[in-house]
Amino acid sequence: MEATSGTDEPVSGELVSVAHALSLPAESYGNDPDIEMAWAMRAMQHAEVYYKLISSVDPQFLKLTKVDDQIYSEFRKNFEKLRIDVLDPEELKSVSAKEKWRPFCLKFDGVVEDFNYGTLLRLDCSQGYTEENTIFAPRIQFFAIEIARNREGHNKVVYTSVQNKEKGADSGEKEKTDNGEGKDETAHKGVNKRGETAV
Repeated sequence: MEATSGTDEPVSGELVSVAHALSLPAESYGNDPDIEMAWAMRAMQHAEVYYKLISSVDPQFLKLTKVDDQIYSEFRKNFEKLRIDVLDPEELKSVSAKEKWRPFCLKFDGVVEDFNYGTLLRLDCSQGYTEENTIFAPRIQFFAIEIARNREGHNKVVYTSVQNKEKGADSGEKEKTDNGEGKDETAHKGVNKRGETAV
């Protein structure tokens, strides 16, 4: 019997195989391009949602997890002098950096869901997610750095930039109206902006 969806169409064998592959232990498959693509797509979706979030809400007030305070406290205790506005990939990926990050990350095993799940992390927090500005990092590393960026005001540049663009677009609309461009039809019938009829 063939599996069907709610529309009586066969469920794609591709979906079934991806679901099966994701349920297997990591050791059972190598670098399967389909699996890597599925994880990359999920990481990109996460990045897009996060960037929209820090663009629309003042990041200082964001809470990313139930344990933000614990993550931030442990992060700054272990990485007190780490510069987070513009990250140096060596501070995250070198052999010595990995030795320092590993115990930190393992503290959150069972505390943060999918703590070691691959996530995209911006190197320069004033910029968006681009190929040059993005590295792959464990989820807890992303949380630690982004919580610190939010609390220490580094991500505010993204929020402010987007808000200023939106205000600029709004004031541009107002200028068109003030200059006589884009006036509604009632203006042509002798009614001014205040609703008064011209004599």
